[in-house]
This record gives sequence, C-alpha cells and structure tokens, in this order.
Amino acid sequence: MTSLRTQAVSDARTVLHDLWRGGKGWILLTVSAGWFLSIGGRYLYPSVLPFLRQTFGFDLTTAGLLLSALWFAYALGQFPGGLLGDRIGEGNILVISTAICAAAMLLVSVSVTVWMLFLATAAFGFGTALYGPHRFTIFTDIYTDRAGTAVGLTMAFGSIGNTVLPAVAAAIAGYATWRLGFGFVVPLFVVMAVGIWIVVPSRTSTAASEDGDGDDGDAAGASLSAASIRRLLSTVKRGGIPTVVVVHIALAFVSQGFLGFYPTYLIEAKGFSPQLAAVVFGLYFAAGTVVQPLTGMSKDRFGAKWTLALLAGVFFVGLVALQFGQTLPHFLLLTVLLSHRNGVGVVTNTYIADTLPTDIKGSGLGLLRTSWLLIGATSPILVGYLGDLGRLTDAFVVLAGVAGVATLLTLLIPTRSEEAV
Repeated sequence: MTSLRTQAVSDARTVLHDLWRGGKGWILLTVSAGWFLSIGGRYLYPSVLPFLRQTFGFDLTTAGLLLSALWFAYALGQFPGGLLGDRIGEGNILVISTAICAAAMLLVSVSVTVWMLFLATAAFGFGTALYGPHRFTIFTDIYTDRAGTAVGLTMAFGSIGNTVLPAVAAAIAGYATWRLGFGFVVPLFVVMAVGIWIVVPSRTSTAASEDGDGDDGDAAGASLSAASIRRLLSTVKRGGIPTVVVVHIALAFVSQGFLGFYPTYLIEAKGFSPQLAAVVFGLYFAAGTVVQPLTGMSKDRFGAKWTLALLAGVFFVGLVALQFGQTLPHFLLLTVLLSHRNGVGVVTNTYIADTLPTDIKGSGLGLLRTSWLLIGATSPILVGYLGDLGRLTDAFVVLAGVAGVATLLTLLIPTRSEEAV
C-alpha cells in the first residue's frame, strides 16, 4: 500500500509539473476560469426558469423554446468561432466572446418583454459559442501528452461554475429578484475579459505562421474557399470521427433536454421546492468536477472507446433509474450517476481536436460542434411540449432510450491499435 501511495503521489506531481511548466499553468487557469463563467452562465436558465415563467407568464413549451434559442445560438456560433480563432487567434476570440457575454447578460437582466428576453438570450448563447471550440484547441496546441487531462480540468472548472452559479442565481431570485440572479455575473464577465487579454496569448497555434509571417491570414482553416471546405469535410470523415460525432449528437440531444428541465422535473413531478431542485441540479455538476479530470486521464491512458462506453452506459442507467426515485437520497445518488455525462465532451472533443490537422483544427471542431449542438437544441422543445401535455416523465423515458442507443454505438469506435493499422 505504501509503495502504491508513493507512486500515486509521484504520478500526480509529474502531471502537475507537466501542466504548469513554461507558464502553461497560468493559461490553463485563466481559460478554465473563463469557461467557469461561460457555461455556468448558460445553466442559470434552468434554475431560474420557474421565476421567468412567473414573470412573463409562459408555459413549458415556450420555456423549451427559450432554452432552445439559447442552444441554437450556441450551436450556430461554433463554426464562426472556430473559423475566427484560426484567423485572428485563439486568445483574441476568447476575449471577444467574454465581452459579448457581459453585454448580453446585462440585457437579459433588464428584459421587460418576452421578445427582448429571447433576443438577449440568443446573443448570450452566440457569445459563449465563440469560446467553445478554442478551450479544446488551445490545450491541444500547448500540451503534447496532457491535452486530455488539461481539457478535463477545464471542464471541471465549468462544472464548478454550473454547481455554484445556478444555486446562487436561484437563491437571489427567491429572496430578491431573478434580474439580480442574472445580473450578478455581468461584472465577473468584464473582469474575466481583461484577465484573458492579459494572460492568454493572442495565438497558440502555429497555423498562421507556417507559410510566412502569419499576417496575411491565408491559413487553410481561415478561409471559406471551396477547396478548404472540401478538405475539411474529407478530413472529418476519417477514422473514428464519424462514429464519435454520432455518439455525441445522440448524447447532446439527451443532455439538453435533461438539463433544461431537470429542476422543473424535480419540482413538478417529484414535489421539490425550486431552491432544493437547484441544489440537486448543482450536484450534477459538482460530481462532474471529479468525473471530468478522471475522464481526461482515462482517455489519455486507455483511449476514447472504452472511456466513452463507460460514461454513456452509466448515464443511461441513471436515466432509467430516475423514473423510480422517490426520496431526496435517491435523487442525490441518481444525480451522481447522471453526472458521468459531464465527461463525454472531454473524450469526444479532445479525440476530434487531436485527429484534425493543425491548420483547420478550430474551424473543423467548430463545424462539428455546430452540427451536434443544433440537433441537441431541438430537445428542450420536445420535452417542454410533452410537459405541457402532462407527460414530462414520458419525455425523460424517451431521453433514456436515446442514451441507450448511444451507448451501443460507442462499441463501434475503433481502438488505438485499430486506428494505427
């Protein structure tokens, strides 16, 4: 036992040294903190949704449309975000993203009509989308053997944001007003934009300078020529990328419907208070802070196939068992099982970013993320519509079925040895 403990400590020190050396650690911390706000801000919506419905008087279908507007905008911004990052630099696009989020969230907090709320929400979704692809590409640029671990840590920061920010927003909305529940993050976004500008290099990739000084913007991934698009499409058809994308599409569909209405499900189907539902909702992401770094290390060590199969399988089991939960301890345990979904993006995004050529890494990943997020964004509409029919529980059964199919599809992903052949 002593030798195992000593080895574990030694391995942990090696990992931390690899992540921190050469000033990379500050980049990791800053990008992670930005992701803490970016994704945490998006998940303010499910926890504050009951208060929005009370103020604006909309039903569950309209609530689903609001969530879908957020995720449609987030999906549509992925490819432009990746493309612009390839052209003007990954760090620069993160600064722009964070600044847009600050302005959009301010508009959300002062919305007085449903249309204003929808438009501000879409603007926020688009702003966060610009951040999406490059929290992966930056780390595959600066880390050679620890990209999965770095991405896992970054997504763990996001899970902390999803744990803390929705719970704080629900508490503020309950004791003061939902407007402050959104508005309190505005100054945080402003500070974060300045921090990213100071710490993160304007460009981490070498794509723009491989053929010159990098000022002409002629990198293959930075233009929309027919040739570059054909190359991009041919690249994403290689190896295990298509299967990984299909798995992620299915799980994205399940995830958006589940996360968008999990607090509402706990309130309306299980009798929880909004504040308690927000706490259980936060546990999903709190557990993710453990799942995601472990997922990154598992992916680096054992490969994408079996890591993804385990994550999808446990998520599926949690969704099935959710129908039989009755008490708070049941839902706390089930939420921990469901939290394994948090690790899926670590595997799929890192796998794709590692596989794509450097000069089209951002635009390629952005294009793929747009495809799966667009499909995933339709899920809240379906769940909300079924909820208005009094069939919210049935909607969660449908989501469980899709997760089961995704679990089986992971078995088709090639292993490392098969890809090397």
